[in-house]
Amino acid sequence: MDSARFGGRTSALLIVKRGKIEVEQYQDGHDLHTAQRTFSVAKSMAATLIGHAVLEGDIDVTKPATIADWQAPGDPRAAITTEQLMRMASGLTSDTAGNRTDAIYMGGASVRQWTVQWPLLNPPGRVFRYANNDTLLAVQSLKAARQKALDERNAKSAMVRRGPALDPVAFFDRLGMTRTFVEHDMDGDYILSSQVWTTARDLARLGLLYQYDGMWEGRRLLPEDWRRFVTMPSGPQPDGPFGYGAGFWLLNKSDGIPPDAFGAFGNRGQYVVVIPSRELVIVRQGYDDDRNRLDIARLVAAVVAADRP
Repeated sequence: MDSARFGGRTSALLIVKRGKIEVEQYQDGHDLHTAQRTFSVAKSMAATLIGHAVLEGDIDVTKPATIADWQAPGDPRAAITTEQLMRMASGLTSDTAGNRTDAIYMGGASVRQWTVQWPLLNPPGRVFRYANNDTLLAVQSLKAARQKALDERNAKSAMVRRGPALDPVAFFDRLGMTRTFVEHDMDGDYILSSQVWTTARDLARLGLLYQYDGMWEGRRLLPEDWRRFVTMPSGPQPDGPFGYGAGFWLLNKSDGIPPDAFGAFGNRGQYVVVIPSRELVIVRQGYDDDRNRLDIARLVAAVVAADRP
């Protein structure tokens, strides 16, 4: 497939049908071992880690997020749930559109230092506002919940478990995503809003986990209803051609695309699109800019049109 006709600067295109690679293309200087920055595809990775913790009983996303800095009496932010953070519906103020969090990415600020400071702008659950901080706070809630669960298990057992409460790489390794690297700040908190590096094949494995509805090699890694949960537009919705679930974008309004299509989207043209009804996973990595961007809906529609069910 000639991905150039859909715009942007494609560095990798991978199409997987029924678990098998049908198309694998790379630009010069790139191959199956080349790891690129995911940008906001990392947000969908964060949602996946949260789902695994839900399966293990470590977190209930419908309950208020565990953010220690919000627990002072009368702080209205204490009511924000982890689910609202995942759905970009926290109501928190963002410093810029999209909440770029450059202070964390490039300025040396810690995740906690930067994310917990923002006041409420709207009541939680009422307004969609895409914000890196919401995902970073959801991961902070996940880490705190898992630490509490770990402490409780250790208190009941004679064998104390050592190691971090949150270990994204260990989870991704279980999927064979062995070329995936997650950056962290100076305090060891993972920057799972953008700062992940990975390959096209590793991203395909992430997509396949959702195609298989949370099962991997005969073992359940996500709750049975997790795919449905992350693809339900049950929160406030963004303007524009795509809907939003919980950490994933929805292509249910796009012509020529099955209504169950959803995806992980990242800046500069990073995409993982899953279409369970067609058993398709589409991965595209790139180096797009404001003047030359991929039209992901056109690309997916073309792949669907060429597919033989």
